[in-house]
Amino acid sequence: MSRSQSPVDHQFAFQSLPRSMSTLETWTFGVTNHLSWITLVPTVHADLGTAAIFVWVPAVIVGMLINYQVKHLGRNFLNVAGGTPNYITRLWPGYPIIARYAAIGYLISWLSVVPLNSVVLTNMIHGNLDVLDIPCPDTILKLGFTLLPFVVAFSGSRALSILHLLFSLPALLLLLLFCLQGLGFLAFSPHSPSFFPQHWTSLNFIAWAKWFFFISYTTYSCETVSSFVADSRHPKQTLNFLDIAAWLMLPIFIGGSWVIIRLCTIEGLEDNPYLNFAVASVSFWGDFGPITVTFLLTSCCLLGSATAISNSPRIIYQLAVDKHLASVFSLVSSRGVFGSSLVLSLCISMIYFLWGDISQIVIVGNVAWFVAFMLMHLGLWKKRNQPDILWPKLSLVFFIIEAVILLVTAYAWGWQDFLAGLLAPFFVLLIDALVRYLPIPVFRSHWWIKLYKSHQRTSIKDPLAIQVGILMFLLCGAVLVGCLFVWLLNVAPITTVKNLVVILLITVAFVGVAIACWTSLPQVVALAEAREAAEHLFTVAQDGILVVDEQGIIRQANPATEDFFGCNPSQLLGHHLQKFLPELTAYPEQWNKRGEHTLCDYQKIRTLEVSISDRPHQDFQEYVVIVHDITQRKQAEEILLNSEAQLRQEAQQLAAQLVQSEKMSSLGQLVAGVAHEINNPVSFIYGNLTPANLYIQDLIKLIQLYQQHYPQPNAEIQNEIETIDLNFIMADLPKLLNSMNVGAQRITEIVVSLRNFSRLDEAEMKAVNIHEGIDSTLMILQSRLKATSHRPEIEVIKEYANLPLAECYAGQLNQVFMNILANGIDAIDELVINHKTVNNPKIEIYTDITSNQEVIICIKDNGSGMNENVQKHLFEPFFTTKPVGKGTGLGLSISYKIITEKHGGNLKCLSEPGLGTEFAIIIPLKQKNYHLNNH
Repeated sequence: MSRSQSPVDHQFAFQSLPRSMSTLETWTFGVTNHLSWITLVPTVHADLGTAAIFVWVPAVIVGMLINYQVKHLGRNFLNVAGGTPNYITRLWPGYPIIARYAAIGYLISWLSVVPLNSVVLTNMIHGNLDVLDIPCPDTILKLGFTLLPFVVAFSGSRALSILHLLFSLPALLLLLLFCLQGLGFLAFSPHSPSFFPQHWTSLNFIAWAKWFFFISYTTYSCETVSSFVADSRHPKQTLNFLDIAAWLMLPIFIGGSWVIIRLCTIEGLEDNPYLNFAVASVSFWGDFGPITVTFLLTSCCLLGSATAISNSPRIIYQLAVDKHLASVFSLVSSRGVFGSSLVLSLCISMIYFLWGDISQIVIVGNVAWFVAFMLMHLGLWKKRNQPDILWPKLSLVFFIIEAVILLVTAYAWGWQDFLAGLLAPFFVLLIDALVRYLPIPVFRSHWWIKLYKSHQRTSIKDPLAIQVGILMFLLCGAVLVGCLFVWLLNVAPITTVKNLVVILLITVAFVGVAIACWTSLPQVVALAEAREAAEHLFTVAQDGILVVDEQGIIRQANPATEDFFGCNPSQLLGHHLQKFLPELTAYPEQWNKRGEHTLCDYQKIRTLEVSISDRPHQDFQEYVVIVHDITQRKQAEEILLNSEAQLRQEAQQLAAQLVQSEKMSSLGQLVAGVAHEINNPVSFIYGNLTPANLYIQDLIKLIQLYQQHYPQPNAEIQNEIETIDLNFIMADLPKLLNSMNVGAQRITEIVVSLRNFSRLDEAEMKAVNIHEGIDSTLMILQSRLKATSHRPEIEVIKEYANLPLAECYAGQLNQVFMNILANGIDAIDELVINHKTVNNPKIEIYTDITSNQEVIICIKDNGSGMNENVQKHLFEPFFTTKPVGKGTGLGLSISYKIITEKHGGNLKCLSEPGLGTEFAIIIPLKQKNYHLNNH
């Protein structure tokens, strides 16, 4: 069956972002542009002088309003990554070209930050080395600083966000201290040149518009924290930082700019950030000023690049999820690596790097950025009737003013660069078109999925030896670098040397983390993931799990124990298990490994099966106790022992509850298997009774003809007739066949009863994550998906939509997934048995939600397929195309009843011989009976 025939169209194989980032980590990404103000303010001051403040004030006001508006938009899009540009796309739902243009314009502006920061860092190092007459490898440094954040981002750990946190907080505090202490110095110090100047420089509209366009990149982009809402463990708290980021603009952008304007009055400083801030800080920080400024500038550049490499892939990812870019960009690994999106980001950054003209890069990057915010303001006015839109009329005013500023900018900065900036987003769209069209494996989702899976399976057999080797390498490298610096510098610790040391330390921190990300940190992450997985299993287990020490004292208890003992798990800690299970002895070493215990619970007696295993440690012994409720199973056993009649009457009511509570237990499998094995011979006997009866009637007619035409047989025949009583046989044989027919029908009824006994019963309905159920089922079937000697590994392609929680019977729905997936695997294996090659065996799983609030789950295989006749009987009980002993014929019948009767949905099958089979499961998102019962 072709993909176009699937009931779920245009789905992408993407995975939801793991919410792994803490609130503080996301907050620090929101101050990146506050720090980048350092590299911008000297340029504005050098051209406008004191009049620069009249550009900063209105730009800051608009920037603060943008922050508040983005916060209100973000409350409706807590699962949307990328922040502002992807909010803009939702303001233009009927205009996909405008939506894509705005988002990509925002994106390419951020990616220009990386090569620009590498140039600033290289120039700082170059200037300091020139003082010492040491040559500087400019190209190597620029390339290294450009690639460094990508190296960390490709590692897949949270190291980049943690490293960002460690440097951004002290940098922000130092910057605030600079601004506030500088304002205090201007206002109160006797050495102050006075707070206000005696003369103001003139400012015309063209100059104002030109520089407003230039600094809007900083004031408008203080909403960066919105890019990380979908990654945040607490998305609403992350959005709350937009208020803080807005008010931080006042002391930094306006207060700090005023400090630079009033204290940097020495001629020759021009637009050099280091010289301007060093001169200003020396006034109140003295000798510590230059070193502090070096730290600020270095941190600003590296943190700006880290933020650009963090939020840009998220923008691309969300655009792909929203179908604005190719589906390959919607992939993210389980550790949060945006592999394909990072590659695209790297390509764009390297284009900027190879271009090399800083002034042109700034103009080109800012044009599309500025247009993106113009479209945002116009989109806000267009959606003015929505409750989450603030100040729609003011947004229209902003759009008109920005349009005028854009035209003035084109005149002031040059039409050539202006047009290049306007057309730049279409270049990215051209790259996207090539990715969609060219049949290259790296442009396809399955290539990246296979890559992510291979990384998950990769394990290091001796990580300790590797960690020791890495430690030796880092220590020796540090010593060698220190020696080289001493040999090269060989001078007193002057300011230049101190500056180089600061730059070196911060850079080494980033490089060290980059090395660790590709060596030791993945092992640490793997251990953390294993621990989280173990804790998750401990938490979600339906059986009670307790950990007791060698004295029998409870040290740990999972949430399920509350159902057994009627108290919070924390209240169990510190008590002896014998208090709750009196039949146990005092010491765990005397406990039986498995036993049954009786528990009286509110005048109801429950039977528990208790399994105990010891777990030795180096210093102590502990025991893991698993408590399983077998009350219903014991009741069923008593019913079976009492009488067969009572079993037939009550088993139909109790069997469903028994099998549901004992999912996949040996009892259910045994009953289903026996029913299937009985069904085959009974069907054979029952099917042959009718022709056998016809044959016997023919033989009787033949004998009667002989008796009619030869009434006097010879003596020997007459004696044999009397011996066998031929007349009795002829009369009784039809009755005998009729009795056999009645018996076969009775056995069939018993088989049906056994089949009903083995099916699942109702369980608690609740809202669950459908994707987790699918993934859990795939994990159970992992061994069957692996390669065999007859076929390669079966590839599972998951294309999940962004589904909300669905109300369903989770256990029964998982049983449906198990049956359909197992049948798909069997269908692929059947091709192998029939001596047909399977070059690329695969199972595709798509999910979607319809406009009618129905969840669709499609499971498709490329196995042997089925003809129309088989499909007609597919959901009938005991119908199977598998050999005897390979299938019960109950799986799809039970699945159909679970979907249609229990969930009010539908289960469809589309298949053609040789082209595979696709099952479509359709269930309502909200169950009516569930809400009626709750009300």
